[in-house]
Parts: sequence; C-alpha cells; structure tokens
Amino acid sequence: MGKLDGKVALVTGAARGQGRSHAIRLAEEGADIIAIDLCADVASTEYKGSTPEDLDETARFVEKTGKHAYTAVADVRDLQGLQNAVDAGIKEFGRLDTVVANAGIFSSAPLHELTEDQWDEMIDVNLSGVWKTMRATVPYLIEQGEGGSIVLISSTGGLQGFPNFAHYVAAKHGVTGLARTASNELGAHSIRCNSVHPTSVLTDMIDHEGMYRLFRPDLDRPTHEDFREACQSGMNVLPTPWLEPIDISNAVVWLASDDTRYVTGIALPIDAGALSKV
Repeated sequence: MGKLDGKVALVTGAARGQGRSHAIRLAEEGADIIAIDLCADVASTEYKGSTPEDLDETARFVEKTGKHAYTAVADVRDLQGLQNAVDAGIKEFGRLDTVVANAGIFSSAPLHELTEDQWDEMIDVNLSGVWKTMRATVPYLIEQGEGGSIVLISSTGGLQGFPNFAHYVAAKHGVTGLARTASNELGAHSIRCNSVHPTSVLTDMIDHEGMYRLFRPDLDRPTHEDFREACQSGMNVLPTPWLEPIDISNAVVWLASDDTRYVTGIALPIDAGALSKV
C-alpha cells in the first residue's frame, strides 16, 4: 500500500532529471502521473534539452511501477498550451491531487553581462512558468473540493544569493514567494503549497562543460572530475559534491502525502547543509 494510492500527480519538466525521478517516486507510492515537458532545446542554455523520446521513457518507467502515465509536450511559458495539456491529463484520470512545478532551466553570467534574452527566458521559464502551472491547475483543485498539495521546486538560490546567476536567483526567490502566498490563499480549500530548495543535483542541467568552466575557470578544459572536486570542497557541509534526483523526489513524495497534511507554506531545504555553511 502506497502513500498516494488512488491519487493523480502532475509533474512539469518530467522528461528527465529531477522531473523524471519525481514522477517515478510518486508512481511508486501509488499515484497515476500527468507528465509534461517542453521536449526541445532552450535558446539561452548551454546544454541539450529533453526530447519526446525522453518523455516516453519516463512514461515507461512509471508504467513499470504498475501505474499509468499520461504524457503531453507543452511549454510552461505558453499558458494556453499548458492548459490544454492539463485539461487532457485530468480528463484521462478524472481527478488531480498533487502538482509538482519542476520545469526549469539554468544559465550563467555576471549580472552586468547577462543579455536581455537570458534574463527574459529565465524569468519566463523558472518563475512565470511556475505561476502558469498553478494558474492551469489550481481551479481544478478548488472545484474538486478535496484539498491537494502543490510542490514548487525552488533552489538554495531561492533563499540566498550566488554570484554569476542573478537571473536564476531572482526567479527562484520569486518561486519561494509564490509558495508562501499560495499557502495563505489556498489554505481555506485545504490545498497546501510548499517550496523545496535543493543544493546542486546531478542532472544534465549542471553536468556539462559550461558548468565545469564556471566552477573551474582556472582550467582550459575542465572535466566532470574537476567539477566534482570543486563542488566537493566548496558547496556543502556534508561530504558530497551534489545530491541525486531521488533525494529531492523523496521530499516531494513526503509533501504530497498525508504525512504532511498540516504542513504548508514552508521552504524545505534538501541541501546537505549548504545553507548553513560558514
């Protein structure tokens, strides 16, 4: 018996990385999954975007748990397209209980060197896309009248500043504010909203040459191992260079479940002590 038997969970950015992990863990606990992803490159990022094949693979992993997956290619920047995907997913399963706003991107530059396109795309995906995910789903949760859980994936960058990615930090701080406001607005409907704040998580979003150069600018051609060493020595209190997606997914499941039925409005660090590092 799972913590989420009979429930339906929606996950954005579900094709790979954290989003895929969230979808699988939610399914392992009994939820059917509405999995949404852009499945394309994003212009301002240095890494390859997900593909439709990645999203299909997520669905196969979900179905191996014995649960069902509905997949949709949609851009969280496009409210109408996102709304259509949400509508179709809810029609497929007949209900919605958990929303995980996970879709996000990363790029970097000193704040005075960021291009307008870098700034706009970051805010559009990482902040406005989270609001649009809520805009497309909250009316269903209210109308359904059975409460629900909304989990917004922020970052340690949603609770403190970091050099070289002011646009990312600004967006993730905004996500933190959205969660706190939503918890107040939606509490009367027994809808909970919390934000999760990971330290670095090893996914395609950080495991690429652009990130290696950011952490090891002293090297001409830094490698994954150079990146690991830099993270190991500088990021966290606990002796790990980064977390795995499952570490965040376990927190998502906890917040989606009745184990946290009276937990709302919190900013939950899953950070290996990064925020307390001195």
